[in-house]
Formats: sequence, C-alpha cells, structure tokens
Amino acid sequence: MDTVYYVIAILGCGDGQIQCAPVATVPTHFKSEAACAAATREALIANSDLDFPTLVARCRRGGPRPAVAPKEPKTIDKAVIVALRG
Repeated sequence: MDTVYYVIAILGCGDGQIQCAPVATVPTHFKSEAACAAATREALIANSDLDFPTLVARCRRGGPRPAVAPKEPKTIDKAVIVALRG
C-alpha cells in the first residue's frame, strides 16, 4: 500500500476571498490531516510576505496519483486565514 500524506497549500486571494489562486506549497509532508491542520498558522506566518489582500492555508492530500483522475480533486475544507491587508 502506498503512503498518503498531506501538504499545506498557501492561496492568495483578492478582495472578498472570491478568487483565490495557489501561490506556494509548504515542502513539509504531514502524516495526518490533524498534524497538517496544526501547522497551518505557522505556515501562513512564514509566508506572510506574499502580496495578496488575503492569504489562506489549506491542507491537501498528497501521495500516489490514481491511474484515472477523479472528476473533482479532493481537498480538506479546513482553512486558516492569516491576514487581511487594507
């Protein structure tokens, strides 16, 4: 069985958080969703120099890719917002 892990994706969002785009990925792999979620605040602080009104951190499942891609990528709906610049 292949190993599954989680990574933190940093998203930069425009005003109102309507349009967010991935701008960085934390290189650390986490063994569980809980460990990943616990590290999101620190990841946002470490990446707070990115020039977006809002930064969001999301844990995403990584690991082996399926032979056939799912119709929608699975993401974990837990996000942490670090700062709103005004």
